[in-house]
Amino acid sequence: MIELRRAADRGHANHGWLDSWHSFSFADYHDPAHMGFGPLRVINDDRVQPGMGFGTHGHRDMEIVSYVLDGSLEHKDSMGNGSVIVPGDVQRMSAGRGVQHSEYNPSPTQPAHFLQIWIQPRFTGIAPSYEQKAIPAAAKRGRLQLIASPDGADGSVVIHQDARVYATLQDGSEAAALAIAPGRRVYVHVARGRVAANGVELAAGDAVKLTGESALALAGGRDAEVLVFDLP
Repeated sequence: MIELRRAADRGHANHGWLDSWHSFSFADYHDPAHMGFGPLRVINDDRVQPGMGFGTHGHRDMEIVSYVLDGSLEHKDSMGNGSVIVPGDVQRMSAGRGVQHSEYNPSPTQPAHFLQIWIQPRFTGIAPSYEQKAIPAAAKRGRLQLIASPDGADGSVVIHQDARVYATLQDGSEAAALAIAPGRRVYVHVARGRVAANGVELAAGDAVKLTGESALALAGGRDAEVLVFDLP
């Protein structure tokens, strides 16, 4: 079964400094039909104005992955980490038994555009931890590059869940495919551009859920950047 969700059907909140689209219920947006997909709980498509950001706040028992599309994002946390993530970087913070952090757009002129992803962990109460890796565009070009996994395979960041996150860049004749094991489900989120997933035409912000399917095929990309979640 393939279930399509168009970008405009997502939840939306514009706070002035932050323009955010919610794929699943989040904050003041509540939709019982879209509470998550397996352990995938949040995909927020966030645009942060120059010099603005999220002040220090807490999380616990969640795997939080940030994927920057444009601009940059400065991160600081109670574990002592401080870094700036830019396009090509993947950042993972395991909140575990509790962590405080802040995220700001350090640029005085350029907006930041990033995806904030939350995945529920297999275990609660683990020690909080942080990881950041740069994955070059060439590694994602015309193929599914693993960016987050439970075992850190292929240079991916480690998440504490039996889930794998892939990223791909596609244009023209480029294509990619993923075999879906029995009992697994797949979520496809188009970050930008256009692409077809199993023949379904998708644009930026669109998504499809695949349940009971044996494979995913991505093709016909036009300046497309796509994230694929292989989930239990």
